[in-house]
Amino acid sequence: MGDTTDIHKGAIIRHNNDLYVVTFAQFVNPGKGSAFVKTKLKSISSAKGTEITYKSGETVDVVRVDYVTMQYLYKNANNYSFMNQESFETIDVSADLLGDDVKYLKEGLEVMMATHEGMVVAMQLPKKIKYTVKDAPPAVRGDSASGNVTKEAIMDNGLSVAVPIFIKEGEDLLVNTETGEYGGRVTE
Repeated sequence: MGDTTDIHKGAIIRHNNDLYVVTFAQFVNPGKGSAFVKTKLKSISSAKGTEITYKSGETVDVVRVDYVTMQYLYKNANNYSFMNQESFETIDVSADLLGDDVKYLKEGLEVMMATHEGMVVAMQLPKKIKYTVKDAPPAVRGDSASGNVTKEAIMDNGLSVAVPIFIKEGEDLLVNTETGEYGGRVTE
C-alpha cells in the first residue's frame, strides 16, 4: 500500500482487482479546496484506459514491481522484441502494452521493463534519447525574423519532431520522451 505521493508515470496500481499502469499523473493544488492527483490509467489485462482522480493523501494500492534492463531489438507483426541484458533471453511484448511509447523505440535502445510475477507490465523509456536527423528541410532566408521558428524533422527511426530551423540532416539530437519535444543537440 502507498499513498498519492507514490503515483507517477509508469507506476503499477491495483484498482478494482485489476492491474493498471499509470500513463499520466498530474498533481493539482487549486487555490481553494484540497489538492488532488489526476491520473490516466491503462489496464494491463484489457488495455482499456480510464481516468481516476485521487485526493491528496488517499491510500492507493501501488504494486511492487521488479525492473529489468532490456535492449530493443526489432518489431515483428504486432509485437516488439527485447533482450534481457543479464540473461540474454529474448521476449516479445505486445504493442497494446507498450502504447504510444513505441514511437520512441529504435534498434539497440536500452529501456527499463517493469515486471510483476515474471510478466512484463510496463516499459520505462530514458528521459531523453539520442537520434540522428534523417530528413530536415533547409531553412529559408528570413524565417528567423518572427522569433522562435521551428520545422519538422524526421529522425532515424521515423519519429517526427519540431526542431529549430538551424538543424541539418545528419546531426545528432536529444528528444524528450515525456513531451516529444526537441531537447538540444548532442555535444561530444
